Amino acid sequence: MIALDLEDLLLDAGFAIAGVAPNLAKALAMIEREAFEVAILDGNLGGVTASPAARALFARKLPFVVLSGYSASQQPPDMCLAPLVAKPVDAARLIEVLHGLLQIQGCAGTVGAGDGRPAPRTA
Repeated sequence: MIALDLEDLLLDAGFAIAGVAPNLAKALAMIEREAFEVAILDGNLGGVTASPAARALFARKLPFVVLSGYSASQQPPDMCLAPLVAKPVDAARLIEVLHGLLQIQGCAGTVGAGDGRPAPRTA
């Protein structure tokens, strides 16, 4: 699933999108500067491991889900504590995981993405 398809899926599910990071530098900048309640982290950002982004999310205590074609046992240690959604992405499973993370945080949900409440923001 490419970023635009994922963005459409999340918008249709009632999430607000804080932004899309096509590479590690952009992801780190977003984590530092943007306001969001949960993140979706591709395990591989432009051929580079997303471990630094995972560490930055942990440091800010921001929940995230990892999207990866690799199994849980193949994930870098920085990503092992986050929920894993396997590629190709099962849309229903991803939305279920995001809602679960937001409930744990007590957030309505902005994914960094409507019933009259503020939309969740995701990254």
